[in-house]
Amino acid sequence: MPNSIALVGLDIAKSVFQAHAADKEGRPVARSKLKRDEVVGFFRNLAPCIVGLEACPGGHYWARIIRNFGHDVRLLPPQYVRPFVKTNKNDAADAEAISEAMVRPTMRFVPIKEEKQQEVLVVHRVRELLIRQRTQLINVIRGLLAEFGIVGPNRAHNIGLLTVMIEDETDASIAPLLRSSLRHLVTQLREIKTKLVEIEQKLAVVAREVEACRRLTTIPGVGVITATALIASIRDPADFKSGRHFAAWLGLVPRQNSTGGVDKLGGISKRGDGYLRRLLIHGGRSVMRWRGRSWTWLARLRDRRPANVAVVALANKTARIVWALLRHGGVYGAPQQQAA
Repeated sequence: MPNSIALVGLDIAKSVFQAHAADKEGRPVARSKLKRDEVVGFFRNLAPCIVGLEACPGGHYWARIIRNFGHDVRLLPPQYVRPFVKTNKNDAADAEAISEAMVRPTMRFVPIKEEKQQEVLVVHRVRELLIRQRTQLINVIRGLLAEFGIVGPNRAHNIGLLTVMIEDETDASIAPLLRSSLRHLVTQLREIKTKLVEIEQKLAVVAREVEACRRLTTIPGVGVITATALIASIRDPADFKSGRHFAAWLGLVPRQNSTGGVDKLGGISKRGDGYLRRLLIHGGRSVMRWRGRSWTWLARLRDRRPANVAVVALANKTARIVWALLRHGGVYGAPQQQAA
């Protein structure tokens, strides 16, 4: 490869990768199609330079591999690369757009996740999938029994009343053929519940081993699930200038549509990781349920704002507290405890 290469935009894929090499001034030097087995050798033989990739599935893995060869690897959000595609979308145009976007002075990059972080996030993704499957099974059991006039009470934890009826051979309200079919769903439902318990036990072990997770669980509304998900998603709290930037990264701030000096604020932006945002909002609901009136700040907020608005405000406050504990150390409520 030419020694003048200073920038490389790499468009990753399953089998065929596209590399766009440029010099310090951004002039194209070489364009190459690489098979998956050729990527490692390509960057091993390349002099240290700046390499840009899109933050997509597999991006963090390739960023770690290329980083080991001494390159400065930068992950870019795909939505920030799209405006730099000049012509029709193809692999070569995408690679060129990556090489141009990553040298912009105001470009924002995605921190590279380590392998341990991704392992914990995989556990969360599997848990989320099992929860969706559990919900589907519960809805199917309810719907099929409703076709025969059997309606159970609301809420997922009450599905046990219907499963007892399905397994009761003496109950004549359920036909034998229907009972034998529904038993498959009941068996699958119990297997999923067992798997969820195992996953939550694994996350509890991770939370006990990581000191930052133990400190985060002292915050009201932050438990083992939320703490482990936050630690696995954040590389370094110093990546954010303040707690406000961290809350904005989670999409817990108003969406702006301002022009002409007139500020127009709408609902929350819903940017960033929706899973983390959902966990913080659910945690805020639990806090509002148990401390709705005893917490003066929250009680005053509830008096002048709807419940959902108060929950989002509480989630925003929790996100700022999370950033402060991760950035500066300590536990929640330590000054009050010392004063007492």
